[in-house]
Amino acid sequence: MVFIVDDDKGFVRAILILLRFAGFDARGFTSAEDFLNDAQVTGSDCIVFDLSMPGMDGFDLMKKFDILCINAKVIILTAYDDVANRQRAREMKAASFLTKPVDDQALIDTIKWVLQGEDKGNTMRQSA
Repeated sequence: MVFIVDDDKGFVRAILILLRFAGFDARGFTSAEDFLNDAQVTGSDCIVFDLSMPGMDGFDLMKKFDILCINAKVIILTAYDDVANRQRAREMKAASFLTKPVDDQALIDTIKWVLQGEDKGNTMRQSA
């Protein structure tokens, strides 16, 4: 399962259409809180989320993963690309860091790469 968490409803809808067309089972949420309250996540799942969201932001969401023992693979997809965010994402063990606007095929390829378990170690796949 691929979960999309982003406060932009239109973006979530568009990404869900893309992912389902590409053959993924996918669910979308428009807040980190809704995701935590409603999603049933396993270690074989992938969560794609934005860093900048009202309420709980992406890094706060990742902190909750540790507390709740959520071991899913994480892909950060954000418009806020800077060295500090990439470093923090790496330290928090995100599998990948992508920037918006994202190329459709790059997102699909990154999700496949992450779900296949090729994110072993602390290497983080990055896209500009």
